[in-house]
Amino acid sequence: MTYSVAVSGASGYAGGEILRLLADHPDIEIRTVTAHSNAGQPLIDHQPHLRSLAHLTLQDTTPEILAGHDIVFLALPHGQSGQYTDALGDTPLVIDAGADHRLTSADAWDAFYGGTFHEPWTYGVPELPVAGAKQREHLRGATRIAAPGCNASTVSLSLAPGVAAGVIDPGDIVSVLAVGPSGAGKSLKPNLLASEILGSANPYAVGGTHRHIPEIRQALAAASPSTGSGTQTGTGSGTQTSSGSGTQTGSETQRIGISFTPVLVPMSRGILATSSAPIVEGATDAQIRAAWQDAYADETFVHVLPEGRFPRTADVIGANTALIGLAIDRAANRVTVVAAVDNLVKGTAGAAIQSMNIALGLPETRALSVNGVAP
Repeated sequence: MTYSVAVSGASGYAGGEILRLLADHPDIEIRTVTAHSNAGQPLIDHQPHLRSLAHLTLQDTTPEILAGHDIVFLALPHGQSGQYTDALGDTPLVIDAGADHRLTSADAWDAFYGGTFHEPWTYGVPELPVAGAKQREHLRGATRIAAPGCNASTVSLSLAPGVAAGVIDPGDIVSVLAVGPSGAGKSLKPNLLASEILGSANPYAVGGTHRHIPEIRQALAAASPSTGSGTQTGTGSGTQTSSGSGTQTGSETQRIGISFTPVLVPMSRGILATSSAPIVEGATDAQIRAAWQDAYADETFVHVLPEGRFPRTADVIGANTALIGLAIDRAANRVTVVAAVDNLVKGTAGAAIQSMNIALGLPETRALSVNGVAP
């Protein structure tokens, strides 16, 4: 079966990456691409690397144009997807690469985003440990999927195994991330100009203000063995529900304490996340390392490196791969986890397409590569 697809926000970075991956998907026909200010222009003018899609022209992003497809990808800024998802009730599968359907708590949305709160959809991080299982089980047959925030999924994948195994204390997490500016989108912003980025490292959203913080807390709370099924789940009808309390005010979420500091660095793609958390009393080195190795032993796209080895962003560029290095610092009584991903692939578009494959019952790895591009 071939599925017809529409991609909104197709002139941006996330939309372009979704298109790049879908272009090699044997079960997908990219039928429609849409944009706002760039509507009416050839796609190739904005995505000149997508030579196989040169025949497509950007259309207006309207519910009428997006409707009538088997799958719709929304690659829009936060706060903009909801107006379309509400009107796409007849579309069999909708995947939102924005933030509008990620959070289960209206209070968290109000505090970090503002505007209209929309119902949570099934969270699109298949490998994420969820109270004794994996999030992919909730993605099977899902009809509404919320692709993750790139920083959020990187930190969550970094620490969820330790939370699930009870070997780290999630109440005192510290995460510092080196990130490429492509994660901020294609809109012209002075702080993202090359003259501002090159030769400099620039922290932003310091002091607990970054919008991915509630998403991280939500994901790590779901990994806690005390939360039950713990995270967003989808139903065949397209109605999405959340198990447990469904809010960020539950005791499990409240006990997730994180200091989160992203730093823009002069690389177009990539995230290198360094996260640490206290070791729970009595946890042995063998138990700590086993928590991560066991969690990801059978995963195609998440690899725990041998002891003493740590990843580079250069090793994952262009790949749907997350590489994780683990250090046990007994002097500080903390576990340090270093994770590298391509923010546009594993962090966004790759996660969306991997989740799509699972939802449709296709091979999970279809159109996705573990191999990066080097040098």
